[in-house]
Amino acid sequence: MAKEYKTLRTEIRLPYELSYGATWTRFFEGMAEKKIYGTKCGQCNRVLVPARSFCPRCFVDTTDWVEAGQQGTLTAWSYVSYRYFGMPTEPPFISALLRLEGTDVDFLHMIGGFDMSDFEQTRKVVKNGMKLRAVWKDERQGHILDIKYFEPA
Repeated sequence: MAKEYKTLRTEIRLPYELSYGATWTRFFEGMAEKKIYGTKCGQCNRVLVPARSFCPRCFVDTTDWVEAGQQGTLTAWSYVSYRYFGMPTEPPFISALLRLEGTDVDFLHMIGGFDMSDFEQTRKVVKNGMKLRAVWKDERQGHILDIKYFEPA
C-alpha cells in the first residue's frame, strides 16, 4: 500500500531592494523623459538596450551613450492568456522581443493598443517583422513600464 503524504500550500514573499547602479539609473531616468537610452561598445560598436555597463560579447566597459529609436521591428512574441504571480499587466497581453531602431540586440517588452481577446484574430495582426512604436504613460516614474506597450506603427 502506497503511503499518503500531506501537502502544505502556502505563499512565500521575499521583500528586497535592488541598487540600480550608475548605468541602470541613467537608463531609467531616460524612461521618465520618454527616452530609451543604450550604451555602445567601443570595440564591436554594438548598441545595447537596455543599457549595460559592459559589452557581454567583448567584456569591455561601455561608456558611450546612445538614444535609441522609439520604433522597432518585432522579432518574436508570446501570447499570454492566463494569470500568474508577478505579471506586468492583466491578460491577455503579448510579451515580445523587438529590435529598436539604432540598436543591435532585442528588447523585451509588451505589444498592445488593439483587442487581444481572440487569439486567432490576434494572430492575424501580430507578425514577426512588423513595425512597432512606443506608447508612453502620461505619468512616468523612471520604470520599464513607463512604456505602456509598443503598438503597430
